[in-house]
Amino acid sequence: MKPRIVFMGTPDFAVPSLEILIAAGYPVVGVITATDKMGGRGGKKLLESAVKKCAVKHGIPVLQPPKFKNPEFLEQLRALKADLQIVVAFRMLPVSVWDMPKGGTFNLHGSLLPKYRGAAPINWAVIRGEQETGCTTFFLKKEIDTGDILLQHRIPIGPDDTAGDVHDRMMLEGAELVLKTVQLIESGDYTLQEQDGTAATSAPKIHRETCEINWDQPTQVVHDFVRGLSPFPSAWTMMEDKQLKIIRGKREFKMHDYKPGTLVTDNKNYLKIACQDGYLKVERLQLAGKRRMDTEEFLRGMDFSHLAME
Repeated sequence: MKPRIVFMGTPDFAVPSLEILIAAGYPVVGVITATDKMGGRGGKKLLESAVKKCAVKHGIPVLQPPKFKNPEFLEQLRALKADLQIVVAFRMLPVSVWDMPKGGTFNLHGSLLPKYRGAAPINWAVIRGEQETGCTTFFLKKEIDTGDILLQHRIPIGPDDTAGDVHDRMMLEGAELVLKTVQLIESGDYTLQEQDGTAATSAPKIHRETCEINWDQPTQVVHDFVRGLSPFPSAWTMMEDKQLKIIRGKREFKMHDYKPGTLVTDNKNYLKIACQDGYLKVERLQLAGKRRMDTEEFLRGMDFSHLAME
C-alpha cells in the first residue's frame, strides 16, 4: 500500500513536486501551506499560494495554520494519519510537526548538502561562482539542514546562468528527486548518509543591503554577484541619487583608468560600469520608479551626455 502523504510548501517552486506525486498515484491526504495574504493593486486582493491553488484543483484538503504549535492544528494534522510528510520550500517546523508521522518528514533542499545550508542556496551558489550545484532530500532533524541524506541530484551552472535559470531547472529536476525519494522510502531498501558538518557552508537569507554591488572587485566577481541575484531581488547600485537595479550584464575584460563604479556610455547603444579589471556591460536594468527594460530602450529615454565616454 502506498504511503499516505502530507505535503508542505508554498511557492511555484514546490508545485511540480506536488504534481508529480499526484500523477504517480500517491495519496496526498493533505497540504499545509502559508496563510492567504492581501495584495495586488491597492492591496485589496486575496492572494493564495501556488501550492494551495494546486491542492484545491486536485480536491486535496488544505490547512493554513498561522502557528504550527496551535493544538487545534496539531489535532487536524494528526487526523490526516500521514505515513510520510514532505517539505518543499516551506517554513521551519517544530519537532511536534516533523516528528509526527511514523515514516518521518523529509525536505527537498536546493543545494548539495552540507554545502549552502540556509534560506538562499541557489543565490549563493551562483554568487560564489560555483560551476555545479544540485538538490538534496534529507530527513528533518532539530538543527536546520543537517539531517541524514536520502538522495542527491547534481545540476550544472553555466557561466552566464542566473539564479532564476538554475531555480527553474531545479524546480523540475527536484520534483523528480522527490518522487524517487518517496519510492526509495516505500521500498525500505536505503542507507542514510550522515552529513559532514566540517564541509558545511552557509546560504543566509538575502536582504536589501546584501544586494548592493561593490564595483571595486574583479569583473568576474561582479558578474557572478549580479547573476546570482537575478531576476529577484536584483543587484543594485546608485545612479545620480536613484537606485539602479541591474538584471543582466555581460563581462568585458578591458583595462581602463576609470575609478571602479564609473558609468561609461555612448548615450545610445551601451552602458557599462567600471570594475577592477574591466567592465560589466549592462544589458537589462531598472531605474527606481521605472519598469524593467533593455539598455538601448533605457538610453533612448535618458540623457547621459555628461557621463564618461570612451
